[in-house]
Amino acid sequence: MNKKIKVGIVGLGLIGASLLKALANKVDYEIYCVSSSSFEKALSFCDKASDDIKILNKCEIVFVCSTIQKTPEVLDKLDNIVSSKTVVADVSSTKANLKSRKYNFNFILSHPMAGSHLSGFDASKDDLFKGAKWLIEKNNNLLEKIIVDVGATPFVFDMKYHDEYCAQISHLPTIISFLLFDIASDNAKEIASSGFRDTTRLAMTNFGLVLDMLKNNFENIEQMFHLLNKRFNDLKNYSDDEKIKLFSAISQKRAQMYDSYGKNIFKI
Repeated sequence: MNKKIKVGIVGLGLIGASLLKALANKVDYEIYCVSSSSFEKALSFCDKASDDIKILNKCEIVFVCSTIQKTPEVLDKLDNIVSSKTVVADVSSTKANLKSRKYNFNFILSHPMAGSHLSGFDASKDDLFKGAKWLIEKNNNLLEKIIVDVGATPFVFDMKYHDEYCAQISHLPTIISFLLFDIASDNAKEIASSGFRDTTRLAMTNFGLVLDMLKNNFENIEQMFHLLNKRFNDLKNYSDDEKIKLFSAISQKRAQMYDSYGKNIFKI
């Protein structure tokens, strides 16, 4: 019988708990979970769960799924607990506060491009990562094996662009969703239908996460907001034919970006 790989997960919110559930029925893994509030919920899915991070001392790989603000603190604690051979991967949606940090373990910046406006252990699901890209800063066989086993695709990515791109595709859309809902009058909301529903879905995102986005990636978000505002103002000077040409090109690209299952198939 092959020796099981010891996997640690710190933080059992949406991402951490979904990772746990996706690995729970895989025979290759022995799973150890750490959470200050949800470890008891994890007991039926893993080999050991606790609020004590020291249980991860024998793990071969650890996923830090804590909030953006808490991730550096967790990494510092792990530096005194795990082996120098241990692979440690974060899942944060910003990297500015992590890119220059050095540890004794094998630290790999990573980010699963999957999620939900829902949050917490109870919102997690075992197929959250199915069909998603999982960004990693460098190749690592163990990390890539786990990513594939949870249904995602490892995607080696230059992390110096990470926060800029996430501002474009995630952080600014989330902020806009909140503000769009806020500026719409109650009278307008009373007659709103699917268009308003779909464009404001992200306004149900955990506001702690939104606050972390603003704290850690404000400059990139602000830059994209100014660009969006400029593009909107430019429309005033476009002729009707120019507007039709612009919107037609955008519509065609958007129609080709996702397949019928909602998977991103966009190619540069």
